[in-house]
Amino acid sequence: MRQVILDTETTGLSTAQGHRIIEIGCIEMINRRLTGREYHRFINPERSIDEGAERVHGISLADLEGQPRFADIAEEFLEFIAESELVIHNAEFDVGFLEYELKLMKHGRGAITDHATVLDTLSLARKLHPGQRNSLDALCKRYAVDASRRDVHGALIDSELLARVYLAMTGGQSTLLLDEEKTDDASVSEAAVRNQRPDGLTLTVINASAEELAAHEAVLDKMDGGDCLYRGNSVTEPG
Repeated sequence: MRQVILDTETTGLSTAQGHRIIEIGCIEMINRRLTGREYHRFINPERSIDEGAERVHGISLADLEGQPRFADIAEEFLEFIAESELVIHNAEFDVGFLEYELKLMKHGRGAITDHATVLDTLSLARKLHPGQRNSLDALCKRYAVDASRRDVHGALIDSELLARVYLAMTGGQSTLLLDEEKTDDASVSEAAVRNQRPDGLTLTVINASAEELAAHEAVLDKMDGGDCLYRGNSVTEPG
């Protein structure tokens, strides 16, 4: 299954007020593993950035000077997400902004769902943790996802954090193996990867001494309940 973890940063909170996208970050995951493919763009919004929004993401209008407009990158973005499942935290917000951008440029297929399906991890988290805080920050703490590298919000780093949170929420797998590291078992766990025996390793087998075997038998003699399973072939077959 191909999934694209996606996040955006914007000039403000509402498309009704003409706010625009200024950053898109996407990372690709196939069969619950990162492939190493990313899509990341800063975008010139052709308008001012609200002070509150700038405090959140730290991106100023000066930082975006010379960056492409959304219309300039729309096709490459849509190609990256094509036929995937988009994994987005609070998808209504990000998808709304993406569709607003497509509408402004009069794109022929303005609905994101024409290009990909959408999974909202905020809705998923609310079902799993009703009545609790379910922001990305709160989920990182709940699932022990290290967010210490993030000083401010950013589309690409938030996508990486969301990928880890999503894996933890949907099966407890927190490893993000690249394609070149994957094994034949698509569901291999972190513990399995960690415990793989290196090629060429010789294992030393130490047999129990006669005294140790005798002590073991003495412990088994004290167990109640008839024949003991730990005596191997001494268990009587049911008849």
